[in-house]
Amino acid sequence: MAIPATQMRPGMIIKHNDQLHLVFKVEHRTPGNLRAFIQAKLRNLKSGAMFEHRFRSADAIDRVVVDEVLMEFLYADGDDYYFMNPTDYEQTVLKGSTLGDAVEYLTPNLQIHVSYYDGQAVGIELPGTVELTVVETEPGLKSATASSVTKPAKTETGLVVQVPPFINEGEKIKVDTSEGAYLSRA
Repeated sequence: MAIPATQMRPGMIIKHNDQLHLVFKVEHRTPGNLRAFIQAKLRNLKSGAMFEHRFRSADAIDRVVVDEVLMEFLYADGDDYYFMNPTDYEQTVLKGSTLGDAVEYLTPNLQIHVSYYDGQAVGIELPGTVELTVVETEPGLKSATASSVTKPAKTETGLVVQVPPFINEGEKIKVDTSEGAYLSRA
């Protein structure tokens, strides 16, 4: 199934140079007066080799159709991430090296799709947005209204997001999983 490069997301499995690759990180870049491109960090599923590749925005990417099973994220234990199938309660363990940047969006009880290829769990499909709790940020300003000023906020998963000045510690925010950007209060 061909998709444009702009629709690539972390956790997807794509076919690149006739081999399967897991998308680790995706950045949409628009440098000055040049054309926009997609900088993607990929991991070869066979060899485990990591590399970065630039795709033009118009490039067609072959997304590999894999078996997707709806699962619930349970907990992380070191580099092991535990998922459970809610229908038969079977558990699957995935390594942090397999998940890549997707681990920054995993919260307990989050419903996600785990991708299986040849009977082996190879990645996950994150939802478009996730709700995360802010655990560390500078104190908010009472008079702050919507403006272009932002401040860094650390979430419960360790992800640092730029948020407006009126967000305080303990608040839930919606974060876009494709760009890691603040969307709104939850």
